[in-house]
Amino acid sequence: MKTEFDNLRLNEQHSYETDSNGDKQVVKIYCNDLLIAKKVKLKKSIRYFGVKGYQNYLTIEE
Repeated sequence: MKTEFDNLRLNEQHSYETDSNGDKQVVKIYCNDLLIAKKVKLKKSIRYFGVKGYQNYLTIEE
């Protein structure tokens, strides 16, 4: 999901915010104030989360 997460994050229609607290970093992606994806990085572990149907928010890459 890393490349899909980057696709969502780099989309100009979406906004994102980053929150860091010690070893933990959270990146949340929003579409019209609706949380659609989240990445949690804790030390060396990275986990990606997406809402059901997040694929509808992806942009087509050429």
